[in-house]
Amino acid sequence: MITIDGSYGEGGGQLVRMSCALSALTGKPFHLNRVRARRAPPGLAPQHLAAVQAVARLCSAETEGLAVRTQEFTFRPGPVRGGDYHFDIGTAGSITLVLQAVLPVALAAPVASHFHIIGGTDVKAAPPFDYFGHVFLPLLQRLGLDIQATLVRRGYYPRGGGEVEVRVNPSRPGPLALDSPGALQELAGIAHIANLPAHIVERMQYTATQILAEHGDVHIETQHLGHAAAIGAGGAIVLWARLANTWLGGAEVAQRGIPAEQIAELAAHALQAELRAAISMDVHAADQLLVYLALAGRPAHFTTRAFSSHAQSTAWLIEQFLPVRITAGAAGAGQRIVVAPC
Repeated sequence: MITIDGSYGEGGGQLVRMSCALSALTGKPFHLNRVRARRAPPGLAPQHLAAVQAVARLCSAETEGLAVRTQEFTFRPGPVRGGDYHFDIGTAGSITLVLQAVLPVALAAPVASHFHIIGGTDVKAAPPFDYFGHVFLPLLQRLGLDIQATLVRRGYYPRGGGEVEVRVNPSRPGPLALDSPGALQELAGIAHIANLPAHIVERMQYTATQILAEHGDVHIETQHLGHAAAIGAGGAIVLWARLANTWLGGAEVAQRGIPAEQIAELAAHALQAELRAAISMDVHAADQLLVYLALAGRPAHFTTRAFSSHAQSTAWLIEQFLPVRITAGAAGAGQRIVVAPC
C-alpha cells in the first residue's frame, strides 16, 4: 500500500486523478490523505469523485471512503478492462480532467474502449475541449497512440450538460525527443459563445488576431451557438500553433463580468509567450504528457517555457509508482525536461 500525501507540492486534483490512473496501471493500491488540503473547500469535489469512480470502473477497483468532500480514501485496483462506458459528472465538472485520468488506463486495456462523458466542456481551471482536441490529442497521436474524440454538445458552468465521445484503441506510447519546435506551419483557433450576443465572439476573434499578427496570418473560426448545440450560456477561445515538430496552445474560458477583449488577450498572450520562447511543449501539455512518457519505458525529453509547480507535483507522484526519474534543467529561454527509466 502506497501512502500519498494529497497536499504535496501543488496539492490539487491532479494528484487525485493521477494516483488512480497510476494505481490501475501498476496494480499498486494506495491510500491518499489530506486530499486537496490547501483548497477551499478541501476534499473531493464532484468532478474529482467522478474521475476516481471512472478509473475504478475501468479496473474493477475496491475503494473505501469515497464521498464528496472526503479528505482521504483507499483505492485497490483490479485488472484493467476495456469496453463501453458512460460517465455523467452530474455538474459542470470538467470532462477533459476526467479524460486525464481514464485515457492512460484505457490505453493499457486488452480491448478497445468507448467513453460517453457528460459534464463541462469549457470550464475555468481546466483545459477546454478544443485545447484537448487541437493541441493535446495531436501530441498523443504523435506518440503513436490511437485516440479519437468527438464533441457532441458544449456545456458550461454551472449547468454542465456537455457531451463528448472518445474512442481508445490499446497502444503503448512511443519515445519522444523534442528539442526544437521547428518552423511554424499554421496559426489557428476557435472562438465560440453560446446563447449570448454574437458581437462577443467577434471581439474575441479580432483581439486575438491583432496580438498574434507578428507571427503571421491567423485563422480563427468563430462559432455562435444556440440551445441545440450548447447547454447554458458560455464561451471560450482556444488558439494553437502547428509547427514542424509539435503543437503549442493558449486558451481562456469566458467569464461573466470580464470583457471579451480581456479573455482573448489572455489566450493570445499565452500562445505568444510559448512561440517567443521557441520551446517544443507548452506549459500545460508539459504537465499532462509526463505520465505517457513515463509509461513508454524509454528515455524521452522535451523543452518547455517553465516546469510549473503542477508539473513538478505530477513528476513526484509518477516516481512513487513507476521506476522513472524526471528532471529539469535550464535550456535557452526555458527548461529541458528529461524522463528516464531508472
